[in-house]
Parts: sequence; structure tokens; C-alpha cells
Amino acid sequence: MLEYSEIKEGKYIVFEGEPYEVIGSHVFRKQQRKPVNASKLRSLLTGRIVEHSFHASDKVEEADIDRKEVKYLYTNKDEYWFAEANDASKRFKLSEEIIGPAAKFLKPNILVVSMLFDEKIIGLKLPIKMELKVTEAHEATKGNTAQGATKSVVLETGTEIQVPMFIKEGDVIRVNTETGQYTDRV
Repeated sequence: MLEYSEIKEGKYIVFEGEPYEVIGSHVFRKQQRKPVNASKLRSLLTGRIVEHSFHASDKVEEADIDRKEVKYLYTNKDEYWFAEANDASKRFKLSEEIIGPAAKFLKPNILVVSMLFDEKIIGLKLPIKMELKVTEAHEATKGNTAQGATKSVVLETGTEIQVPMFIKEGDVIRVNTETGQYTDRV
């Protein structure tokens, strides 16, 4: 059990019977009152963000989140197929709701970390930065470049992102999977 002051960013807790990730917390005291931990929680099942204040008398159960490495195989009609990292014969599918925004950066045969709660996969953690190849890029146009011009390119996963003008088709770039933004050219 966690005390109210131990509920900090990066912790996983069970709140209202569901696993939540703490994405923000601030312990403060208003005038003569007892201290309060104002926290922001994200549901690992639905992605819903909730704000809740934990008081000094509150205790919360820490969620037992297991991690297991899995290999992404392919996508077929909105079904994402995976296999266990060391046994390709043990295949299973996950829906896009479980994978979340990480789905647009999945490329075949990549190893990702699955998060399990009560023996059920509730989400995936991709590497923060991934190297992806640019498959479509228009030529840079001259003009309005005073504020660092960008252009739209398509990556090997089919995702479209904004990159600087000097990126060409065939380049390999590094993308931040949490923000979905270009970081640098490899």
C-alpha cells in the first residue's frame, strides 16, 4: 500500500478497481489544513485522464504491472498480430484501442514491451526513439523559410509527419514515439 505522499509520477496504482499511471502529482497544504496530494491519473485500460486529490489518511494499492517482451508481426484489417519474443508459434492479436497511438510506429519484427495486469495485456511501450525510413517526400520549395520551414513526409509505417526541408526520400530519420515528432536524421 502506498501512502498519499508516495503517489508520484511514473507509479502505477489501482484506483476505482482499474490500473492507472500517475502522470502528475503535487503535495501541498492549504492554510491550516492537512496536506493533500493533487494528482493526475491516466487509465491504462481506456486512456481516460482523471484528476483526484488524495488526503493524508488515504492509502492506495500499487498496481502489479508485469512486463513481457513481444514481437510485432503484421497488421490485417485493423487486427495487430504479435508473437512471444522467443516462440513465434504462440501468436495473438490486439486491438488498436489497446495499442493506442503507438500503432502508427509499429514496423514488422520489432520487439516491444507489453504491459500486463491480471495476466491480460493492457498496453504496449515502444522505444522512445525509433529509426524509420522515409518512403515519400516532396522536393523542397523555395520561399517562406524564415521560421524553419517543414514539409510533410510519409514513413515506412504509413504515418505522415512534419520534417525539415532537407529530408529526402530514402533517408532514415529518428522519431520520438511519445510525441510523434521528428528528432534527427540518422
